[in-house]
Amino acid sequence: MQDFEYARERMIEAQIARRGLRNPELLRAFREVPREAFVESGFEEFAYEDTPLAIGEGQTISQPYIVALMIERAKIGRGDVVLEVGTGSGYAAAVLSRIADQVYTIERYPSLGEQARRRFRRLGFGNIATRVDDGTKGWPEAAPFDAILVAAGGPSVPPALKEQLEIGGHLIMPIGSEGAQRLVRVTRTSAATFEEEDLGGVRFVPLVGQYGWRDAYEKSRRVPKPLPELISDAAEPLPDFDDPAFGALFDRFGDRRVVLLGEASHGTSEFYRARAAITRRLIEHHGFTIVAVEADWPDAAAIDRYVRHRPGRSGEVAFQRFPTWMWRNLEVADFIGWLHRYNAAVPDQRNRVGFYGLDIYNMSGSIAAVLAYLDRTDPKAARVARERYGCLTPWQNDPSTYGRAVLIEGYDKCEKAVVAQCRELLERQLQRAGEDGDDLLDAAQNARLIASAERYYRIMYYGGADSWNLRDTHMFEALQQLLEAHGSQSKAVVWAHNSHIGDARHTDMGTSREEVNIGQLCRQRFGAAAALIGFGTHEGDVVAATDWDGDMEIKTIRPTLEDSYESLFHMTRHKRFLLDMPKHLEVRQQLLEPRLERFIGVIYRPETERLSHYMYASLPQQFDAFVWFDTTTPVTPLGLVEKHEGVPETYPFGL
Repeated sequence: MQDFEYARERMIEAQIARRGLRNPELLRAFREVPREAFVESGFEEFAYEDTPLAIGEGQTISQPYIVALMIERAKIGRGDVVLEVGTGSGYAAAVLSRIADQVYTIERYPSLGEQARRRFRRLGFGNIATRVDDGTKGWPEAAPFDAILVAAGGPSVPPALKEQLEIGGHLIMPIGSEGAQRLVRVTRTSAATFEEEDLGGVRFVPLVGQYGWRDAYEKSRRVPKPLPELISDAAEPLPDFDDPAFGALFDRFGDRRVVLLGEASHGTSEFYRARAAITRRLIEHHGFTIVAVEADWPDAAAIDRYVRHRPGRSGEVAFQRFPTWMWRNLEVADFIGWLHRYNAAVPDQRNRVGFYGLDIYNMSGSIAAVLAYLDRTDPKAARVARERYGCLTPWQNDPSTYGRAVLIEGYDKCEKAVVAQCRELLERQLQRAGEDGDDLLDAAQNARLIASAERYYRIMYYGGADSWNLRDTHMFEALQQLLEAHGSQSKAVVWAHNSHIGDARHTDMGTSREEVNIGQLCRQRFGAAAALIGFGTHEGDVVAATDWDGDMEIKTIRPTLEDSYESLFHMTRHKRFLLDMPKHLEVRQQLLEPRLERFIGVIYRPETERLSHYMYASLPQQFDAFVWFDTTTPVTPLGLVEKHEGVPETYPFGL
């Protein structure tokens, strides 16, 4: 069971106090109001996230920081009488009631107003009066007010509200359209004069009423469209993969530093083919030179040598470890063949597009790569490295057993050894920058992988979020190293599962399990320069296994559950489309409330579908855009085809 008191304290410290709002009375008020009591049943676990949450009727419960900021800027204290316009869930009014003597709150939706009344009554907050009415008209019979807070953005401050403000009182309200709102503070300095201050940019739902947005007011009187119909109107149909118009639809992301392309399974042909078409467009028209994938660095390095026309290494065959079909498939081979041909026309080796692995698993291959590099460049250092890696040797081929051994026998000396080796190679990289080029970058990254893998396999036996977080943090750091190595103007495309590239803070992963992922870390590091694009399907077939390291199977994907995002997309009756959510704010708003979302990895167990493959997420906050294929087909593993035109028989896949 979730510890809400702990979550509340963490929210107050991280989201309010650390941002400069430290008034003791304000923080006390937030401690006294259980935010989990003001969200929809079933979504309590999301209550203390730094995000607005949908509450029905297209409205949201504001972020805790925004509520705190408005209260603090209104200078509300003991003895004050306060008017709130836009009751919503009732949370802000409840916090206000812990500071002010009396709170009057107005809500235009009867269902929300009645729900708020019940919450106030249940929690014993007796100094709150609630009315269902047009909030832009205020509450004249209760005026004047020492403070007025308006939780919706309008074209200007309604004159009725200004007239109901006490002299010396403050009114806080967002002004402007939904895409360009400013939070203002209006202070009444005399019976006829007001001062206005700009408090910064914000985003609120539109203020609807006689003195609000007229279009929104009229629209609110119409019968709303069903959500699937709204999604259908916003959906941009996707042409065939080979049609240049397919890739051109993604030109809107061409100015980003990092574009992350997801997948809802590791065995669906349409996801791979779509990512390839998008990536080709970003390379050819927008200057992307890094393709970084959820794959092991040493295996991807073999592909990289091939696509960039660098010398291969004797006997190397890429992607031999489970799940082999994830990268050894016809769809990837087609893309690799194209990349090989594209780079052939780029004369400068430094400007060719590289193919890199970000993942953590292949400890054995990484150790071999580091030793091979040192054997060529510094035999004495190679001897030292062999001694350092010696304690890992028994587990190179099955490193997951290493964690078990550590728990029993205390092999903590390995961590110091591999970290020391990593440090030495990084120092060598700095000292010899530009001399060894790609080989030194390869060796240094392999050393990082070994250091991370040693920790990963050791902590995975303790359970919890640590092993996941170490893995995704390693992938993010590997991406950062690639961007730095390629220069300040470099741009990267990332291929990984939705669970890695969708912002974890807006899924069960982050809210319940405190897990982070590469998508979240990219948003935190690159901000608007990162684009997170998810993929999904309703039904079809997929290549997957029943158990880890099990046999490859072609399995039938069950139709999605009724209360999932995927079921909404299926109801649009579009076969394939792109949904750009920031471009369609009404759809984004309607989809904000967390719903079930499906995740199929290399393992698929249809018989336990709900438990094994669904979790709650807020899709518009998780992704910037979503690519939909209603029915999908499995990838074609290379072992099932004898030869494909344009793909070498033996290199780099070892066909």
